[in-house]
Amino acid sequence: MKEVVILGAGYAGLRALHVLQGSKGDFHITLVDKNDYHYEATDLHEVAAGTQPRERISYDIADVVRPQKTTFLQNEVATIDRQSQRIMFTDQTSLSYDYLIVALGFESESFGIPGVNENALEMVDVDSAETIYHHLLKQMKEYKKTQDPDLLKIVVCGAGFTGVELLGSLVENRKEFAEIAGVQSEEIKLFCVEAVTRLLPMFDENLSAYGINNLVKWGVEFLTGKPIKEIKPGVVVYQTDAETGATEELSAKTIIWTTGVSGSHVMADSNYAARRGRVMVNQDLSDPEHSNVFVVGDVSAVMDPATNRPYPTTAQIALKMGYQAAKNCLHLIKGEKTEDFHFESLGSVASIGNTHAFGLVGKMPVKGYPASFVKKAIMDRSLFLTGGVKEVLAKGRFDFYH
Repeated sequence: MKEVVILGAGYAGLRALHVLQGSKGDFHITLVDKNDYHYEATDLHEVAAGTQPRERISYDIADVVRPQKTTFLQNEVATIDRQSQRIMFTDQTSLSYDYLIVALGFESESFGIPGVNENALEMVDVDSAETIYHHLLKQMKEYKKTQDPDLLKIVVCGAGFTGVELLGSLVENRKEFAEIAGVQSEEIKLFCVEAVTRLLPMFDENLSAYGINNLVKWGVEFLTGKPIKEIKPGVVVYQTDAETGATEELSAKTIIWTTGVSGSHVMADSNYAARRGRVMVNQDLSDPEHSNVFVVGDVSAVMDPATNRPYPTTAQIALKMGYQAAKNCLHLIKGEKTEDFHFESLGSVASIGNTHAFGLVGKMPVKGYPASFVKKAIMDRSLFLTGGVKEVLAKGRFDFYH
């Protein structure tokens, strides 16, 4: 019996699992993840801001594993030996495979900026998101004792998709923070420091301006065109003049790093030719050197023929990759030719709080409450594709009207 191993229970990994479990064939599946739960990575900002509990955006992997076909193994991958077709784990155990789907996900990217890892809070999984929320609560309680204004300051480093959604959720929960600190909501100061001046380039200027202008109206101060040079304890150092290299400092007791992510370090540790943890794969999503290995999600780079650049990593493309990788595994098991991966975006919507959003549905722009309705529908769809009907009924977002 052939052994198919899936590394990672994120969007791509669980989508692949559903396809494989629903297919007939003489093969066994082993799903590997360091956690015993799946979480919706696109909702981490809500946990970080405290607008949703971690239980709302996660569910047990056991809920979607069919034991007659699949074994779930909770372990952490150290390296992948493609020559011997063996996965090595951090506890020194190993696992062999005939076919492999690598969907190991992302980690925070510091870009070599000093002090990021030591002095900023990352938001890469449920635990780190929850750490941010508990940190915020601690600062608010501390302010009540010390009246240190820096305790009321929150700096989000990076105005990309994730940073903007986080700012929206922080605005939404600012009242709770203010009540704990014993201050007015407007005394909770929100800042965003960003290197570029053209924000959210995935949208046209009209759409991105809608999102940013609303955040500004709600009290967020954007420092754009200010590359971050260092994170000191409680201080963000950013450049104000490219010619002279002059810098200024912004002090705050909460500094959250959302400037970018890379694929898992396991890719480089496994001697993949990876750039920022992403491997340039063949058009059928296979490893360029090993046709029985498929690399998908945040560790994969697939060229977009229209732009001649890799597609951006999103949950939408990860789900589609997981589907195609599973289909191609089935083709190989049957001795058939694999199919190339094709992707056409269905659009993208960014939330700025529970009832405000903006983005594209296909190529049609949507704003405000209608966009927030669409955003929740998108979230429910991705939940269905990874967890099925049971998880949608248990964790779905049905608060469309408020």
